Amino acid sequence: MSIGTRSGIGTRVRAVGLAALRGFGLALVTLPGAVLGFVLSVVSLALVPLGIGLVTTPWVLTGVRAFADWRRVLAAQWGGVRIPSAYRPAPPDANPWSRTFGMLRDPATWRDLRWLPVDMTAGFVTALLPAVLVLYPLEGLVIAVGLWRPFQDMGGYWYGFVHVTDQTSALLAGALGIALLPLAALAPRLLTFHFRLTRTVLGAGQGELAERVRVLTETRRDAVDTSAAELRRIERDLHDGAQARLVAMGMDLGTIEMLLDKDPAQAKRLLAQARQSSVDALAELRDLVRGIHPPVLAERGLGDAVRALALRLPVPAEVTVELQGRADAPVESAAYFAVSEVLTNAVKHADADRIWVDLHQTEGKLRITVTDNGRGGAAVTAGSGLAGVERRLGTFDGVLAVSSPAGGPTMVTMEIPCV
Repeated sequence: MSIGTRSGIGTRVRAVGLAALRGFGLALVTLPGAVLGFVLSVVSLALVPLGIGLVTTPWVLTGVRAFADWRRVLAAQWGGVRIPSAYRPAPPDANPWSRTFGMLRDPATWRDLRWLPVDMTAGFVTALLPAVLVLYPLEGLVIAVGLWRPFQDMGGYWYGFVHVTDQTSALLAGALGIALLPLAALAPRLLTFHFRLTRTVLGAGQGELAERVRVLTETRRDAVDTSAAELRRIERDLHDGAQARLVAMGMDLGTIEMLLDKDPAQAKRLLAQARQSSVDALAELRDLVRGIHPPVLAERGLGDAVRALALRLPVPAEVTVELQGRADAPVESAAYFAVSEVLTNAVKHADADRIWVDLHQTEGKLRITVTDNGRGGAAVTAGSGLAGVERRLGTFDGVLAVSSPAGGPTMVTMEIPCV
């Protein structure tokens, strides 16, 4: 036998052994974890009408989500099966009622709850089978070398269809174990099948995919409309602002040229006026460029750009930044203008005397929280600034959540995928 052949056999044996070990460990966790999660979920949901479930349900469902996400990680690492996690984010400081029913309105929550009974039954069996296919043939071999003897006084030992009562029947059990041994090669495939079964239940269904297409179509249309409106704004600002000043400055320069010899004093006054017009036009062009893509955002990133925004506010603002590098330029631009709109709303309508902005990255997502101590009552309604922010974020598959009880405080949470 060549070295390459021996190496290939060794690799396959290790893969079979590893699949059996992983499947056995997974089965030990699957059954108690799924049963506990299912029982706690049912009990907590039953207690919602009594008010107790309003407090317990978010904690229980968060635990179920963590359990499901852990299985998603194992599916990707051990089986190469990717199961996307698509939970709707909820504001961390939302009241119990909003938090509970926000999670219950999420289709992913009910998908998790449907998965738990499957996981404690078919999932447990498919996780345990790889270990069984490896250990059961080995058991037959161990019986053949004498394991049957401790059971002799108890009437023998059954291995499959073989009743082991003496060494002859023990050897027959060993032969059966050898016959079953090739089935152990199926262990890696069975473990992959377990994760595919998990994906079938935890993955998004056709209805959710159709809803996803609808949402993406709407956000794409909103993005096109927003881009067209932005182009019209830029054209209007150029026409009414910088362009008008430049035309006036050209006329002044023509007049100055005629007055240089006839009336030098008037020419000097018009020259000063033309110089001021050029300064004003340059300032308007800079403001226009800043409205399209602020230079500080391109040069120094989102954190410093938001800090610059905060410095220009008439209300004291505290900015906390915990970012791991820079996101793509379109994501940074969307986040910057979303924060700018939320800050503008807070200054105009909240009657706040302090604002806090927090930017950080977690699990491949950019999360931004803007909090003010104003009078509250903010809502995402048609035509409002927050509705525009929601549409802007939706273009990037982002979400917006608003917690703003009457009397305040108001917290606006925005989340945008960085990938």
